Amino acid sequence: MDIQGQVAVVGLSRPTKRNALNDGLVEALRDVFQNLPTEVAAAVIHGQGEHFCAGLDLSELKERDAGAGVLHSRSWHVALNAIEQGRVPVVAALHGAVVGGGLELASACHIRVADESTFYALPEGTRGIFVGGGGSVRIPKLIGAARMTDMMLTGRVYNAQDGERIGLAQYLVPVGDALSHAITLATRIATNAPLTNFALMHALPRIAEQAADHGFFTEALISSIAQADPQAKARVNAFLQGKAAKVTKA
Repeated sequence: MDIQGQVAVVGLSRPTKRNALNDGLVEALRDVFQNLPTEVAAAVIHGQGEHFCAGLDLSELKERDAGAGVLHSRSWHVALNAIEQGRVPVVAALHGAVVGGGLELASACHIRVADESTFYALPEGTRGIFVGGGGSVRIPKLIGAARMTDMMLTGRVYNAQDGERIGLAQYLVPVGDALSHAITLATRIATNAPLTNFALMHALPRIAEQAADHGFFTEALISSIAQADPQAKARVNAFLQGKAAKVTKA
């Protein structure tokens, strides 16, 4: 992990294995995101070498009975939940393979920046296994259950352009630019009021899944808490006094 200002840059460092995920790497991700330094206000995950992450390291796949398999899957859930439901927003910088468990990891991040070398796949269906790192929950929220079903049944691969079009990434940049763009975004995110970032990470996904009446009520509660924060009051006052930048056309 490299700390750049208020941004933690976390690299997957198994390039000879295309950053395939084994238990050691998953545990390291869990530990990093459960123990971020207090000065960190946003994070970036990227893959070293030619790929973001080619998925589960099948060479280290162990035979397990059903009970052990459930516990193993749940250990991955803990690690990826530490990213999605942690203290700070996380931006994924994607390039090359974003496959299987790599796509599960990317889907646990809050923003995904892909360069034009990126490709996405879920080959578990053709290998006789099923996603186990939270992908069946997170990925349909990005692209819908029908598209995920198609990817797993047929082995369909999406290129970078089509992946951005269907919602696997929010940004598409030239080859080699994903990490720098992700760090730029994370640096900007780190300047937001921490309580607003926390609300976007933790309240917004829950509101989106609530019945409308419950969602409106939750929104009212979170809105009142956020605007009562001293930092929020200072930012609003700065805007009213003409000391804050206005929104302009991109």
